[in-house]
Amino acid sequence: MGDKRTALITGANRGIGRAVAEELHRRGLRVIVTARSARDAAAAAREISEGMGGEVVGEALDVTDAGGVRDAARRIGAVDVLVSNAGVLLDAGTDPLTVPLDVVERTLAVNLLGAWRVAQAFVPGMVSRGWGRVVFVSSGIGTFSIGLAAGTPAYSVSKVALNGLTTMLAARTAADGVLVNAVNPGQTRTRMMPTAPRTAAEAALDVAHAATLPDDGPTGTLLRGTRPVPW
Repeated sequence: MGDKRTALITGANRGIGRAVAEELHRRGLRVIVTARSARDAAAAAREISEGMGGEVVGEALDVTDAGGVRDAARRIGAVDVLVSNAGVLLDAGTDPLTVPLDVVERTLAVNLLGAWRVAQAFVPGMVSRGWGRVVFVSSGIGTFSIGLAAGTPAYSVSKVALNGLTTMLAARTAADGVLVNAVNPGQTRTRMMPTAPRTAAEAALDVAHAATLPDDGPTGTLLRGTRPVPW
């Protein structure tokens, strides 16, 4: 990948985000761990650095806070790789006919608008420099090929919308050296899904693959492992 690249991961103090930070640090990128809490971000960065060696940076970034995202972008500066991982699942066991719409709004605020807000803060710089990688952590139940989950209607719809954002940003940046893809990591064992079969470290390999694609790699796709799969 040439000169050392800077990767920013949202929601990286635990779960898939934390594992992605570790994997990208292992691959030699300069990693910025972000979380809503500056303390959580700093603690995660310190633990990765102490466990693996090398410098890891921690920064506060609440994807729902427009002013906070702007401030973070000014502090952080140029980012080459953006992994948009921050997400919530607030509506498990509900129903599209009865799910409280304030829960839907809160879900979209993080899973869609938060990802969009952070992309608007960092992707224009990638475009101006002529190189970048953007990865949105999506879900199989945000695809029509697998099928939306009526038992998590807000979450499913938010990931459908995130997939749509992926294709639009990819089309917008296709001529600018920026590759934009979504990743379906599968059912992964995190606080969101504590009994899932897959480890965060395994899912992180898929995300890291998309984050380090060669210049002739795909854009505007949904990746499962290393290959594009249907939306």
